[in-house]
Amino acid sequence: MTEIDFRTAVCQALDEELARDDSVIFFGEDVAVAGGVFATTPGLAERHGPDRVFDTPISELALAGAAYGSAIGGLRPVIEIMFGDFLPLTMDSLVNQAAKYWYLSNEQASAPLVVRSAIGGGGRFGAIHSQVPVSWFQSVPGLKIVCPSTPADAKGLLKAAIRDDNPVLFLEHKRLYAMTGEVNGDVGVIGEAAVVRPGTDVTLVSAMRTLHECRAAAETLAGEGIECEVIDLRTLRPLDTATVLRSVEKTNRLLVVEEGPRTGGWAGEVLATVAEEGLGDIDDIRRLTTPDHPIPYSPPLEDAFFPGAEAIAAEVRAL
Repeated sequence: MTEIDFRTAVCQALDEELARDDSVIFFGEDVAVAGGVFATTPGLAERHGPDRVFDTPISELALAGAAYGSAIGGLRPVIEIMFGDFLPLTMDSLVNQAAKYWYLSNEQASAPLVVRSAIGGGGRFGAIHSQVPVSWFQSVPGLKIVCPSTPADAKGLLKAAIRDDNPVLFLEHKRLYAMTGEVNGDVGVIGEAAVVRPGTDVTLVSAMRTLHECRAAAETLAGEGIECEVIDLRTLRPLDTATVLRSVEKTNRLLVVEEGPRTGGWAGEVLATVAEEGLGDIDDIRRLTTPDHPIPYSPPLEDAFFPGAEAIAAEVRAL
């Protein structure tokens, strides 16, 4: 076990998969010479050469089309869309082509590609560089959505995504890049949640940055005699609802915390599934999200916009 930061874990996963499999290629805007705008890919171009790691023009539409074409041509491309807010420009290639290729080919061929993208607020990037775009893609059959919250999962789940035969959207929260943690290099399992803190009174479910806010709230509440079980979903499509249901069977109370708008968010999907499949175990279920308006640029307004540990603790007390 070694301790590294989140961005290094991402770089190591790419480096190791490029070395392991000659069909893996990696390209995007400023990912080669500059090493990535968030310093996640330094040294990859030098180690693997310009045919495997290369920079592209500023065109997310072209990036996604090239990824889809190379995937169905026998390669395993990984591309980087610098900010998740620009993912709508990739929609046709991802949603109408790559995600449906297995089905349209009568299960004879797949489109193994990974789209990495930096997402999330809290960094003073403003309304069009701070969004979490999960809800834009979560209703698309054939597309997997992976959202790690630790360096270990950043490395393990990115390796799993690159080896997966399906198109995978791999979302990296900008505010987690500097986070450090122990990493063992194991390949992760897509679609498997983790119970990161056991408890008996309330189930807290989240992912990415807000997962750490949930853990902080749980520590505060433990001092008040309230024991929270904290679940890191890690993958938002497919959802590991079995782990959530087992926890709710024990605690009878559920709070889902999402960095994203309340309307149409993945938190509502978790609540709906629990209501359908675990109704007999429920005393109360709630969700805590961001408001339904654009993300503020003003630092104090942005800080108040996101569900932090204090807001989570207050919602648990209400439960």
